[in-house]
Amino acid sequence: MRFEGKTAVITGSGRRKGLGESIALRLASEGAAVVVSDLGRPRDRATGAEHIGAGEEMEAIAADLRRLGAPASTFVADVRSPKDMAALADHAVRAHGSLDIWVNNAGIGYIMKPMLDVTEEDWRAVIDVNLSGCFFGLQAAARRMIAQQRGGRIVNIASQAAKSGFPHAQAYTSSKHGLVGLVRSAAIELGPHQITVNNVCPNHVTTGLGAWQNEYFSKVVGARSVEDYLEAMKNRIPLRRPGLPEDTAAAVAFLCSEDARYITGESMNVSGGEEPH
Repeated sequence: MRFEGKTAVITGSGRRKGLGESIALRLASEGAAVVVSDLGRPRDRATGAEHIGAGEEMEAIAADLRRLGAPASTFVADVRSPKDMAALADHAVRAHGSLDIWVNNAGIGYIMKPMLDVTEEDWRAVIDVNLSGCFFGLQAAARRMIAQQRGGRIVNIASQAAKSGFPHAQAYTSSKHGLVGLVRSAAIELGPHQITVNNVCPNHVTTGLGAWQNEYFSKVVGARSVEDYLEAMKNRIPLRRPGLPEDTAAAVAFLCSEDARYITGESMNVSGGEEPH
């Protein structure tokens, strides 16, 4: 029970079979109180119902956490809003007594186009959520953690795309590369407060979003089927399988634990050896 007495906020954690749900279950299983946060409803063209956690789904995930014996609550928030992020941090303290762990998991990985077809709206939508949203969450969490004077852990879910480029993913790879610089700078400023800031960089994981990406990129690369696309992916990964949500959740749990108290400013690959740098 490494996280007993600690409270974790996880953005973008309101969808079934998502990375956020898996991270929530892992932290809750080790004693953390968890705030499940997501958009709750579509806000604009970039945040359609099929890509966000709705209120009912958020509550169902929180109920699963409570069945594990963990205190859990839900909070609807838009990571693009600094005001919402501050309110989310306040909720964690008000509902559970502290804010000790903040996981920036919310992201857009479903706006993929050839470079010359990318619109200004497409570009801004991805950068606003994946990079600016992480900054606003980090900022809100840091303010609370500094006020508490008990340190803290902040983890961003970056991607293999934080280290390598991919076709049809210019905004996505740019946003994830940006997170590498963000944690390096934030770690320097927050280190004196005993707050660590790190990225986890998974390779492909077949979540709900991952299934959409499988369909899309199998066509981009000319694979005969999604199955052929996944087989080729498996064969280029040294450990011979794509990632699982539990792999990312385990890395997050490690970085949030006391075992990682001397690790900060890092972007940790969780890729089965596919991403070596």
